[in-house]
Amino acid sequence: MSYANTLRATNLNLALRFTDTVKAVRAALQRRRVFNQTVRELSQLSSRDLADLGIHRSMITRIALESAYGK
Repeated sequence: MSYANTLRATNLNLALRFTDTVKAVRAALQRRRVFNQTVRELSQLSSRDLADLGIHRSMITRIALESAYGK
Protein backbone atom coordinates (compact mmCIF):
# COMPACT_ATOMS: atom_id res chain seq x y z
CA MET A 1 0.00 0.00 0.00
CA SER A 2 2.80 2.41 0.73
CA TYR A 3 4.15 1.79 -2.77
CA ALA A 4 0.87 3.06 -4.24
CA ASN A 5 1.08 6.17 -2.06
CA THR A 6 4.62 6.83 -3.22
CA LEU A 7 3.55 6.37 -6.82
CA ARG A 8 0.73 8.84 -6.36
CA ALA A 9 3.09 11.37 -4.83
CA THR A 10 5.40 10.97 -7.82
CA ASN A 11 2.54 11.46 -10.23
CA LEU A 12 1.42 14.51 -8.29
CA ASN A 13 4.93 15.93 -8.39
CA LEU A 14 5.09 15.33 -12.14
CA ALA A 15 1.72 17.02 -12.60
CA LEU A 16 2.86 20.04 -10.60
CA ARG A 17 6.05 20.33 -12.64
CA PHE A 18 4.04 20.11 -15.84
CA THR A 19 1.63 22.78 -14.59
CA ASP A 20 4.54 25.05 -13.64
CA THR A 21 6.08 24.55 -17.08
CA VAL A 22 2.81 25.43 -18.81
CA LYS A 23 2.50 28.58 -16.67
CA ALA A 24 6.06 29.60 -17.51
CA VAL A 25 5.47 29.10 -21.24
CA ARG A 26 2.26 31.13 -21.10
CA ALA A 27 4.02 33.94 -19.26
CA ALA A 28 6.84 33.94 -21.82
CA LEU A 29 4.34 34.07 -24.68
CA GLN A 30 2.52 36.96 -23.05
CA ARG A 31 5.78 38.89 -22.61
CA ARG A 32 6.63 38.24 -26.25
CA ARG A 33 3.20 39.54 -27.31
CA VAL A 34 3.81 42.74 -25.35
CA PHE A 35 7.23 43.11 -27.01
CA ASN A 36 5.83 42.58 -30.51
CA GLN A 37 2.91 44.94 -29.93
CA THR A 38 5.18 47.68 -28.58
CA VAL A 39 7.55 47.40 -31.54
CA ARG A 40 4.65 47.41 -33.98
CA GLU A 41 2.96 50.45 -32.43
CA LEU A 42 6.13 52.51 -32.11
CA SER A 43 7.26 51.60 -35.62
CA GLN A 44 3.98 52.92 -37.03
CA LEU A 45 4.57 56.38 -35.56
CA SER A 46 6.12 59.04 -37.74
CA SER A 47 9.59 60.34 -36.97
CA ARG A 48 8.02 63.58 -35.83
CA ASP A 49 5.69 61.80 -33.38
CA LEU A 50 8.63 59.80 -32.04
CA ALA A 51 10.65 63.00 -31.64
CA ASP A 52 7.76 64.54 -29.68
CA LEU A 53 7.98 61.56 -27.32
CA GLY A 54 11.76 61.89 -27.09
CA ILE A 55 12.33 58.59 -28.88
CA HIS A 56 14.67 57.90 -31.79
CA ARG A 57 13.90 55.00 -34.14
CA SER A 58 17.03 53.21 -32.97
CA MET A 59 15.55 53.09 -29.44
CA ILE A 60 12.37 51.21 -30.36
CA THR A 61 13.73 47.71 -29.73
CA ARG A 62 15.25 48.67 -26.37
CA ILE A 63 12.03 50.36 -25.25
CA ALA A 64 10.02 47.30 -26.27
CA LEU A 65 12.40 45.01 -24.37
CA GLU A 66 12.06 47.15 -21.24
CA SER A 67 8.30 47.22 -21.67
CA ALA A 68 7.99 43.46 -21.93
CA TYR A 69 10.81 42.15 -19.74
CA GLY A 70 11.63 45.04 -17.41
CA LYS A 71 15.01 46.68 -16.91
